[in-house]
Amino acid sequence: MTISDAVLDAVAHGEYHAPHDVLGLHPDVDAAGKPVWTVRARRPLAATVTAVFADGERTALSHVREGVWAGTTTAGPRGYLLETTYPDGPDHTADDPYRHLPTLGELDLHLIREGRHERLWEVLGAHVRDDDGSTGTAFAVWAPNARAVRVVGAFNDWDGQGHAMRSLGASGIWELFVPGVGAGAVYKFEIRTASGAWILKADPMARAAETPPATASVVTSTSYVWADGDWMRARAEQQPVNRPMSVYEVHLGSWREGLDYRSAAEPLIAHVQALGFTHVEFLPLAEHPFGGSWGYQVSGYYAPTSRFGTPDDLRGLIDRLHRAGIGVIMDWVPGHFPKDAFALGRFDGTALYEHPDPRRGEHQDWGTYVFDYGRNEVRNFLVANALYWFDEFHVDGLRVDAVASMLYLDYSRADGEWEPNVYGGRENLEAIRFLQEVNATAYRLHPGIAMIAEESTSFSGVTAPTDHGGLGFGFKWNMGWMNDSLVYIQRDPMYRSYHAGDLSFSFVYAFSENFILPISHDEVVHGKGSLLAKMPGDHWQKLANARAFLAYMWAHPGKQLLFMGQEFGQLSEWSQERQLDWWLLDQPSHRQLQDFVGALNATYAGLPALWERDGESSAFERLGAPAWNPDVLAFRRDAGDSRAVIVCNFSGAPLRDYPLQLPAGGRWEEVLNTDAPQFGGSGVGNLGAVEADASGLATMVLPPLGVLWLVPRART
Repeated sequence: MTISDAVLDAVAHGEYHAPHDVLGLHPDVDAAGKPVWTVRARRPLAATVTAVFADGERTALSHVREGVWAGTTTAGPRGYLLETTYPDGPDHTADDPYRHLPTLGELDLHLIREGRHERLWEVLGAHVRDDDGSTGTAFAVWAPNARAVRVVGAFNDWDGQGHAMRSLGASGIWELFVPGVGAGAVYKFEIRTASGAWILKADPMARAAETPPATASVVTSTSYVWADGDWMRARAEQQPVNRPMSVYEVHLGSWREGLDYRSAAEPLIAHVQALGFTHVEFLPLAEHPFGGSWGYQVSGYYAPTSRFGTPDDLRGLIDRLHRAGIGVIMDWVPGHFPKDAFALGRFDGTALYEHPDPRRGEHQDWGTYVFDYGRNEVRNFLVANALYWFDEFHVDGLRVDAVASMLYLDYSRADGEWEPNVYGGRENLEAIRFLQEVNATAYRLHPGIAMIAEESTSFSGVTAPTDHGGLGFGFKWNMGWMNDSLVYIQRDPMYRSYHAGDLSFSFVYAFSENFILPISHDEVVHGKGSLLAKMPGDHWQKLANARAFLAYMWAHPGKQLLFMGQEFGQLSEWSQERQLDWWLLDQPSHRQLQDFVGALNATYAGLPALWERDGESSAFERLGAPAWNPDVLAFRRDAGDSRAVIVCNFSGAPLRDYPLQLPAGGRWEEVLNTDAPQFGGSGVGNLGAVEADASGLATMVLPPLGVLWLVPRART
């Protein structure tokens, strides 16, 4: 077969889209027309090149052009090595990447084109494997508009001319098996754009990356053996919506100084168990270039950040949390990605992962790109990424960041800066379909998990099933409750009676979605101060307000989320640059607040009335008669045989002989009193119980800035 000089030159310089068509072992005919096999190899500056076949045959190759060598054999296809000598040495023997068949099959390529490859991470990226008697790494990347793609890394001195990848046609996938490259190898893809420029990119599907500020991808493999089988089996048989859920939100880098995935396990488990939280939620742990983004500007969606260790180290942390009975939620950011030149942006020289129209493809507020949710391969990239975290890391839930920014085409845009959908509306129909797909697929493949939306608008049906037109999330953050309740609790108690609606309005819509009530990291940064700092009054009053607020929050319909530090009354605003102010626990009042949170969680977990029927309005009722007081908020919660009455006094004075119509007569025990002395309170209460007459009317004492949880007990 005659190959043109232009093709040989392109192959020699690693610029040919189909190097395997030239290099490697190919059927041919000799000058007499007899069938032979031609071996071609790229070995610039070599003195001699010899193909050494598996059966022992040695075929000398001759230099053809620009470092390309060729020779013939009459035997059929077999494995071989290339033995090369150089004028100045040293000699070199190695397997030939170009003798290996593609590591992706036709079904893989079909599913990728259709956007339906649910295990995308198993075929794209970098995978250590054995192929035809050789151990190496299979590289594959989607770059449909590239003219050529090369693998570069320390293994080839960052010169990719000898490791040009082959195009797999209309799929847009480029592939190459590189013998001898194993776990730990550092690499990037060198991409020639349509304009002829070469750009260097990290692997979008890399499962590990260098520690920032370095940006290369890292070949990784896992031999981790999970020991959380009991947890995973139990999870699959439960629905989080009717289970207790109190979430401890953690930024791992600033929880305690100097911890990594492995060293964090013991202190984190001890702390969470002591306080009785059911779940830990980590701010994003996918790789991100800028630590100050807290993980919300992701560059490596499939790579756990190497700041804290290896992927197996993270597996170990999650495994240990599960074995300790603690669920794991992780923040996930499919709404945008940064413009860093090494990452996803303009990946093959074109708008590939991002929407090409800046009216849809850029977040001006954040300086980031927006995914093109309508493109099959991009949608597949994101759906598979969610499945990856569930499958490979056993996470129990994903909290999806900034859903509102995905749902609306005019999100944070002025008139003329956005393009309506095909029906003239403001909804991003492609993003809606993506969210429905990722939720439906995740729940189908991983029963018992939780998909959680941070959605700040009144978009209808966020937690409705997809087959009913909903988005299909399991939970939605109740941002309205968060805003209104924080506005209320920051007021001086003497003025709260004029703003009772701020606290009670959430009951109007509390059952329209499955809600989580969040006091998250967003509420304790950027000048907002800590939760304790928001409270009015002196230090004692601040702590009393905090206890009352948390008791109200835990009893309100919905699950709960509290950002780290608020459990012991962090005074200063959170900063990712330093650890929490753990020294505050040396002060009795702050230790008592932490003890209160532990008691709060323990009491909550033992009261199904507070969590089993969170989404049912029939399990909730406002109370208040016969003496309605705007500073008092009272309600009942029911679930089967479990019943609780919550009475909140947000005024600064105790209310004695306060009448309240309870759901039934008899003895009602104070199972929680936020003003109890062991929590730092003044000890105002009802000596542990309230007696109601046969009609249910009770007279009680309400502590100042205090909340009572009452449960009925049969007379003995």
